[in-house]
Amino acid sequence: MEKVRPKKALGQHFLKDESIARQISDTLTGSGYESVLEIGPGMGILTKYLMERGFEDFRVIEIDNESVGFLKSHIPDLDKIITGDFLRLDLDAFFAGKMAIIGNFPYNISSQILFKVLQHRDKVVEVCGMFQKEVAERICAGPGSRTYGILSVLVQAFFTTEYLFTVSEQVFAPPPKVKSGVIRLVRNEVTHLDCDEALFLRVVKACFNQRRKMLRNSVRAAFELNRDDYTDFTLRPEQLSVEQFVRLTQWIDQNMVRSE
Repeated sequence: MEKVRPKKALGQHFLKDESIARQISDTLTGSGYESVLEIGPGMGILTKYLMERGFEDFRVIEIDNESVGFLKSHIPDLDKIITGDFLRLDLDAFFAGKMAIIGNFPYNISSQILFKVLQHRDKVVEVCGMFQKEVAERICAGPGSRTYGILSVLVQAFFTTEYLFTVSEQVFAPPPKVKSGVIRLVRNEVTHLDCDEALFLRVVKACFNQRRKMLRNSVRAAFELNRDDYTDFTLRPEQLSVEQFVRLTQWIDQNMVRSE
C-alpha cells in the first residue's frame, strides 16, 4: 500500500510538508507529563518526528482502518496504535498519569476534541495541534476581540493559549478550502472556578448566543432574576474576561428566582 485514500467523511486532509510536520512536533514542551497521544496520524508524517523525540509513552489513535494498516506496514517501530474514535476513548483506562495531546485535528470534530480535553483537564496538561485558522484564532482570542467567544472563554478558564503559526492550504492532500493555524494550550493553575461550573457554562453560552446585545438583555432572556442592577450589565459579552464571567455567574446564582 503506497498511500491512504483521503476520506471526506472523516475530514481527512493529509499533511505532506516535512518541515511543517517537524515544526508541529517541536511545539510540544515535553514538560509535566509522561504520555503523548497523537490523534489521527493518517500516514504518519507527524508521527515520525514525534517518535524521534523519545517520549516515555507515545501512542496514536486512528479511526481509519486503512490508515492503521499503512502505519503498521510503513512504521513498524510504532507499536502502540489504538484503533478507534478519540471522542469515545476512555482516557483513564489507557493513561494513568498526566498526558499531552497533539495532532492535525480533523476540522469537523476539533471543537469536540477540546470539550473532551476540558472534561479531562486534570489529566491532559498540554494540547498542541492544527485547527482551522478561524477556530485556532477564536480559541486564542482575548476579550475585546471580534473572534472572542464561547470557546475562548471555556478553554482559557483552564489553559494558557498561544497561537504559534499559520499553515497554507497547499501543504495538504487534498488541500482544504481554508488556512490552518497551529496552537499550544498549557494547563494553568486553576483547579476549579469560584462559581457553579455548570451554571458558568450556561451563562457563557447565553451571553454569546446574543453577542451583539448588552448583557442585561441576554441574561434576562435566559434567567429569571430578582434584580436588574448588575455592574457590568451595560457591557457586551466579548468585553468580559474569564474572571468577569465568573463574577457574573456568582451574581446570577445569588439572584435567580428559584421555584420551590
